[in-house]
Order: sequence, then C-alpha cells, then structure tokens
Amino acid sequence: MTKQEQGIYSFLGLCMKAGKVTSGETGTLQNIQSGKAKLVIVSRDASDNTRKEMLNKCKSYSVKIEFFGQKDLLGLSIGKSERSSLAITDQGMAKALIQKLQTIEQNGGETNVKD
Repeated sequence: MTKQEQGIYSFLGLCMKAGKVTSGETGTLQNIQSGKAKLVIVSRDASDNTRKEMLNKCKSYSVKIEFFGQKDLLGLSIGKSERSSLAITDQGMAKALIQKLQTIEQNGGETNVKD
C-alpha cells in the first residue's frame, strides 16, 4: 500500500469521527436517494451486483462515485467490519477525497499485488 492510499484510509477514519460517513449497502443507497451522499466509494473487490447497483443509483441521482480499496481495509479505516460501500455526506470532505483519489490515478493507480 502506498502512502497516498494510507492517507485516504486515514482520511476516511477522520470523516467517520466527524459523523460524515454512512457505510454498508443499505445506508449508502438511502443516502444516495435522499440526496445526502456527496460521494460514494465502492471497494474494488465488491461483488459485480453491488458495483452495478451503486453505479446505476449514483448515475440516476447524479452522485459522484469512485472505486477504491478493499472491503476489509475500508471497514477497518472506519472502525467497522468489512464494508463494500461508503457514502460521504459532507461536501468539503467529499471534495478533498476526490482530489486525493485523482492524485493516485495520476500516479499510476494502486497495485493490489502487495500484501
């Protein structure tokens, strides 16, 4: 895991402490539909059905979606068990996360080879 990826996981923990994260499919979908979700993060190892459902909902409700990380690490970063999806409900935090994710993409993306 790169320092940039670690920074994103740490920032997700900060968002959680601030009460600006909803996790799990049900909570994430509710926040998308209610307009509270500013950014949805779906783990790269989420099931095809989950990825498709989240992508379709985010498109329907014009919510930004990013695919990042792994279920176990997403859950760990917010002090929970495995989570395949997270909704960030604060605009400023969502914007900061998008910038951090774009930096990783510009630097060649993440590699899931390392353990």
